[in-house]
Amino acid sequence: MSSLPRLVTSLPGPRAREIIARDKAAVSPSYTRDFPLVARRGEGAIIEDVDGNRFLDMSAGIAVVAAGHCHPKVVAAIQRQAAELIHMSGTDFYYEHLAALAEKLAALAPGGGSWKTYFGNSGTEAVEAALKLARYTTGRHRFIAFLGAFHGRTLGSLSLTASKAVQRRGFGPLLAGVHHVPYAYCYRCAYGKEPGTCGVECVKYIDDVLRTIMPPEEVAAIVVEPVQGEGGYIVPPRKFFDELSLLARRHGILLIADEVQSGCGRTGRMWACEHFGFTPDILAIAKGIASGMPLGATMARAELMTWGPGAHASTFGGNPVSIAASLATLELLEQELVDNAARIGARMLARMSEWPRRFAGVGEVRGLGLMIGVEFVKDQATRERNPELRNRIAQAAFERGVIVLGAGPNSIRLSPPLVLTAEQADFAMETLEECIARAAAE
Repeated sequence: MSSLPRLVTSLPGPRAREIIARDKAAVSPSYTRDFPLVARRGEGAIIEDVDGNRFLDMSAGIAVVAAGHCHPKVVAAIQRQAAELIHMSGTDFYYEHLAALAEKLAALAPGGGSWKTYFGNSGTEAVEAALKLARYTTGRHRFIAFLGAFHGRTLGSLSLTASKAVQRRGFGPLLAGVHHVPYAYCYRCAYGKEPGTCGVECVKYIDDVLRTIMPPEEVAAIVVEPVQGEGGYIVPPRKFFDELSLLARRHGILLIADEVQSGCGRTGRMWACEHFGFTPDILAIAKGIASGMPLGATMARAELMTWGPGAHASTFGGNPVSIAASLATLELLEQELVDNAARIGARMLARMSEWPRRFAGVGEVRGLGLMIGVEFVKDQATRERNPELRNRIAQAAFERGVIVLGAGPNSIRLSPPLVLTAEQADFAMETLEECIARAAAE
């Protein structure tokens, strides 16, 4: 398969139109499909549709296929395991590979020390387990989360989510005892500060919340994305985490890091929190952990994971085939892909950092490794959001064979497979530059 896009039909093609019509008649309308892409096969960073059109996937299936689509080593691991044992339920029996993966994750855990892992099937399950464990361990029931956050769509994780109103509309009442506070979004500081004059007011505000409406002795945990994902790929300053950690320790509040999107090498480190010297008490992981197989993991410092048999479990969590994919993925991450994410991400950011100067509609480019956000504005001085421009650019890129997704009200996220090559990165940037220039001129 070619390493660059190749379009052979109009979009969508005839076969894709037929399948989209069938899907519309039979599948839940709750899914969000921004583009008429009907995927058939993938290889590396390339996805091919049912009509033979090839796209450069700068979304990695929403940051999932860390090792790329159908990496040969991951495929081989899946095939070997599927031929040997598919399921016996790790909640009631033992798998050797379940213990092996837990040992590997403990060895990779941020900050070192002794860790234990609970396995589920997805990111939202990883967050749900983190919430339950925090309540169980502390005997407290309240949580603090951040505006712009996305932690999942099941009722507990949805109660933390504050990304889009549509995600919560019609599902209340949600989990009681969750309070949202502003994130460290320096480009749009809720307190009107600039990075040079910031006194980490967003953490000071949490102190006010604890002093006035949420007794700290009732707060089990603060749940935070080290890099906010759905909110716009927002990278906070290190001092945010320094102050947040001090506050949490002062009040005996646990810190839960949601690394579902930012973890597993995406930022050029195994975990995004490592960029900030931030060590959480509980870590929620999914997406890239198994390169497309369903797997989620909730890691906690060993002294916190004390719940007894039957307290929490998942029939399919830690499925042998998913574990095989995860072990192969983690090996690839350690051997080459984390380094490649750091190297190619730096290459892209060096070029894209010029975009606000070159294009009036680009407000800010930000990111770590291959987790890069581009925010679009109507005016760079006022920073008024421009979602319409963002949407036109994303659509134009798709029509040229490059898949990008939105994040937040007016940003585009770039989260490609970590196998992305320099040639593919350059092609993506050239395509987006052309799309930005043309959309701005319309």
